[in-house]
Amino acid sequence: MANQTISPPDAPVPDGIVPAEVVARTEKRWIIIMTTMLLVMMAVIVVTGIMGAMHPSSNVEVVDPTTLHLGGEFVESNLGTAAEPDGSVTVRLIAQQYEFIPHCVTVPAGIPVKFRLSSADAVHGFMLPDTNVNTMVVPGFVAEVRTRFANEGEYAMPCHEFCGLGHHAMWAHVRVVQKERFANLTAIKRVSCE
Repeated sequence: MANQTISPPDAPVPDGIVPAEVVARTEKRWIIIMTTMLLVMMAVIVVTGIMGAMHPSSNVEVVDPTTLHLGGEFVESNLGTAAEPDGSVTVRLIAQQYEFIPHCVTVPAGIPVKFRLSSADAVHGFMLPDTNVNTMVVPGFVAEVRTRFANEGEYAMPCHEFCGLGHHAMWAHVRVVQKERFANLTAIKRVSCE
């Protein structure tokens, strides 16, 4: 028998080594899959952006920051804590450099509390540590946060968005009292922490 020589491309592949054409075919499939996924994600981003611009969120409330104190919901006589007919409480505040108006509010324990805020000048932050209350207060918009306080106490309320040189001193307070005591407070005493 004659010695047959096998050329390298026709030689059998040793165990554990994948032929080059299988590798190329597999890589081509993965490139197609990844490109398709990338195109789908980009399409989702574009469609979401267009739909968001055409139909903005229904809970976006706008307000004129230049006339907050003059009329509407945030007129100075409406600021502070107000009892609602359904038994809940609404707190209206204005954030401006470098204070919250009013500086202190009193709310009852165990009752739903709705904080409604707006800014007169810059982006501010509103946060009550150890609660679910944390939002940005943007000029021209009304921020709303709902919570319920379980126990009596006093919460320091810092501005957590840098709003200028006096940012570090921008604090207010929320005092939580029993609902019976809250019912006996006048409107003036609800915005005083004395």
